[in-house]
Amino acid sequence: MQPTEFNILLDTYRKFIRRGAKRQISNMFLKTHTADTAVLFRHFSQKERIALFNEMSAEYAAEVLRELDETLVVELLTQCDTKYIVEILKHLPSDDEADILGILQEELSDEILNLMKEEETNALEELLKYDPSTAGGLMTTQYFALKEETTAKEAISALQESEDAEMAFYLYVIDDRNHLIGVVSLRQLVTNPPNKTLADIMNETPISVTTDIEQGEVAKLVSRYNIIAIPVVDKENKLLGIITIDDVVDVIREEATEDFFRMAGAGKDREILLKSTFGAAKLRFPWLLATWFGGIIASIIIGVYKDLLTNWIVLAAYMPIIVGMGGNIGTQSSTIIVRGLATGRVTLKSTWSILFKEMRIGVLLGLTYGILLTIVASYFYDANFTIGVAAGLGILASMALATITGTLAPIILHKFNIDPAVAAGPFVTTSIDILGIAIYLIVASYMLS
Repeated sequence: MQPTEFNILLDTYRKFIRRGAKRQISNMFLKTHTADTAVLFRHFSQKERIALFNEMSAEYAAEVLRELDETLVVELLTQCDTKYIVEILKHLPSDDEADILGILQEELSDEILNLMKEEETNALEELLKYDPSTAGGLMTTQYFALKEETTAKEAISALQESEDAEMAFYLYVIDDRNHLIGVVSLRQLVTNPPNKTLADIMNETPISVTTDIEQGEVAKLVSRYNIIAIPVVDKENKLLGIITIDDVVDVIREEATEDFFRMAGAGKDREILLKSTFGAAKLRFPWLLATWFGGIIASIIIGVYKDLLTNWIVLAAYMPIIVGMGGNIGTQSSTIIVRGLATGRVTLKSTWSILFKEMRIGVLLGLTYGILLTIVASYFYDANFTIGVAAGLGILASMALATITGTLAPIILHKFNIDPAVAAGPFVTTSIDILGIAIYLIVASYMLS
């Protein structure tokens, strides 16, 4: 949807809402893709969203809910009649049903489950027992599987008659005890002779995950093997469900968003833009607390050298550039390492080689900018050569140390199973600010004494 089209749709919907033109709104839904409607919903007021949602058919509403943020899903469904919610859920895959029930209040979820058919309720309760951030929480039970003795012709007929399978690009092969023993792609199925059995044409080593695997690991496997669905099995290799590519894309987007927020020190709530002023401030407060304490420590260090700064006030002029350059290169190093850990390109075994490489980069860049700062400090600001050298050595030490800190912090956190993305936020930059100022003033004090 182009920006011009977006603005036209936004204004048109608002005009129809003000007029109460329900028939025109329904006609607009027929012409607007559900994904575009979901984007528009983020720009409507709460009153406008509810007015539009109440005019949707259950099928259209289900598709819109799949694209909306959790906060908006809860907002819209809590004002709906329970029977209408049940109708909406009928048009959703089982994994999306479980996700929605998992974010609603327990009383409302129980009421919805009581109105559903017994077999649907059992399936949903089975999915709800898994952590939403694991393979079990992501999977859908609407997959397509056949026995190994089935022929290609029989399999194609079964596919044509199937309505419940979420993704039929892969046909999973099972034995009599529902164990996953192979997988057949749709292409393999139609290019082989009709009388061949699935056992003859299947891949006998399918990529699969267990229910307790973290969603980030699932995304890595799908990306590594370039598959569009991955089966989920239990400890005995019994097929329980599949995770489809649309859910994996959502996971990648969610994980990336959380990492960016953490690295910026803004918490990890992906829906922070939808929160109130107080709620957003509350989320960001603890992350900024580390920076605040760091500033206090830096001010104490500066206070210790107040006599030096009183006598040589020009030293204070170079603090911002020394701290800024150290913080920037440290953030660069930590971002590279966090991304490398997320993609599997950085491992604990490669720690030392990566550390020495980053340290060499820090020294090289620090030396370059140190020489430039020495020249600037010595001549352009009428400072003496000693102060210029002190500033140059300060920025060299600050940048070299920053690359070491920015590299080691994410790796150490990862080793202790702590999300390494937090290392790229206020913690790394604050520690570099403290160390950078301390080193600069120690060097300057020694050289000018």
